[in-house]
Amino acid sequence: MTDKNFKADVIVVGAGLAGMVAAHEAILRGRRVLMIDQEGAQSLGGQAFWSLGGLFMVDTPEQRRLGIRDSAELALRDWMGSAQFDRPEDANPLAYATRFVEWAAGDMRGWLHGLGMRWFPVVGWAERGGSMAGGHGNSVPRFHITWGTGTGVVAPFAKLMQEYAAAGQLRMAFRHQVTALEVTNGAVCGVSGNVLEATTKLRGESTSRSIISAFSYQAESVILTTGGIGANHDLVRKHWPADRLGQPPRRMVSGVPDYVDGKMHAIAANAGAGLINEDRMWHYCEGVENWNPIWPNHGIRILPGPSSIWLDAKGDRMEAPCMPGFDTLSTLKRILQAGEHSWFILTQKIIEKEFALSGSEQNPDLTDGGWRDVLKARLGKGATPAVEAFKENGADFIVADRLEELVAGMNKLTPDQPVDLDHVRSQIAARDGQLDNPFSKDAQITAIHGARNYRGDKLIRTAKPHAILDAQNGPLIAVRLNVLTRKSLGGLHTDLQGRVLTPQGDVLQGLFAAGEVCGFGGGGYHGYNALEGTFLGGCLFSGRTAGKNA
Repeated sequence: MTDKNFKADVIVVGAGLAGMVAAHEAILRGRRVLMIDQEGAQSLGGQAFWSLGGLFMVDTPEQRRLGIRDSAELALRDWMGSAQFDRPEDANPLAYATRFVEWAAGDMRGWLHGLGMRWFPVVGWAERGGSMAGGHGNSVPRFHITWGTGTGVVAPFAKLMQEYAAAGQLRMAFRHQVTALEVTNGAVCGVSGNVLEATTKLRGESTSRSIISAFSYQAESVILTTGGIGANHDLVRKHWPADRLGQPPRRMVSGVPDYVDGKMHAIAANAGAGLINEDRMWHYCEGVENWNPIWPNHGIRILPGPSSIWLDAKGDRMEAPCMPGFDTLSTLKRILQAGEHSWFILTQKIIEKEFALSGSEQNPDLTDGGWRDVLKARLGKGATPAVEAFKENGADFIVADRLEELVAGMNKLTPDQPVDLDHVRSQIAARDGQLDNPFSKDAQITAIHGARNYRGDKLIRTAKPHAILDAQNGPLIAVRLNVLTRKSLGGLHTDLQGRVLTPQGDVLQGLFAAGEVCGFGGGGYHGYNALEGTFLGGCLFSGRTAGKNA
């Protein structure tokens, strides 16, 4: 804080995407905003900065140019089939989800376009489902990757924050760690906590928690936008739904920086806030150790195309819908039935065409480049430089010319759970034998043919079907996949105005929430399953809601 005389109308706790959007909307209403974050100014934008920048949008020009017929009705059916709301406390999450889908099919794109965002013309299909029509997944591609990836989503709002600060409408207090919400006569009226020592750490790196002083600030309204629990593996395990997914793995990699600690949930609860759906969470199956880490235990998710053979820890090929890019939580449950890791087996042709890595820093062509860079990286010879770097340096990657050598490398990496060479060979050979004619009874082969019927997938995401054991398609590649923690799907219970509710369902006056801390709206607007692109989208929508009402 540089101006002790600044009197805030609204305090926003958390300087990520949801927090910036909330601050923007509040300032547009003439409110003066104090934004507080425990990290330094270098971390403005929070987790969103590191994302691929994908947004769930419905019936867009980008979809129509590719021949995709979408509608709000179809999107809502997909959402409800994925969410599977079944609890009395799901009333607000369900209503929030309905409003979000309406927005995603309506004003969302125009609003973001007006802020300067643009999108890669090939719409992705990151979570296909793979069950029945009424189950989880997107019926059509809806994953719109923003030019600039996550940095491109963050940038317009970060610029607005700087402009508001210069105009005296916003003050930003970095290295301020909130430890309590102040409550007077049953209403939240401020925050207090510790001022942490200054940091020179780069964005995403761990920072000190050394305290140099205390603070206390008051305002008419407080908006919590502090994110989820993804880096706090103890909390993840505490709330892990063992009845639905099985026991949590002893070892997981972190898909988020370590400041995503989930501490605000307990702080808010101590002030009278209600929490719901804490057992709903979203973790990815395709995590690999980052060979060049930024934060502790740094994991990167592979966004796979549909062609890799997926084996469990015992070496058994997993059945549909447990195929690459289809049904995350069904696959996670299936993996944990056999062990704590799984395997992709693929060819050089598959990795070149199908492997993408999540994260702005892993996609410099989309983040910082232009068309020339994208065409060179995505359509040129070889995989993208980031993928090739993982293939060469990643601890989870094994490359070999012969299957015998590949399996030996796999067993060296996981000696406590070796796989049988002959069993692996027979499963791959059976799969390869399904390519001798245009027909197939193999669900994955059928899915590959289906993917290539979409122009976008055929162009950049799905390799031409080929035999994995044919040496001309090699070398062979095996990738050990780890469970990667990512998102909380539950959290603070909010109403449709973004107001936080008590455990009894009453409004906790003065307190609002947005983003992952409230399950992206309502206390869990995803239900049990999340459709891709709805994390950033949820931050945008819930941030607008809270900022318009606080």
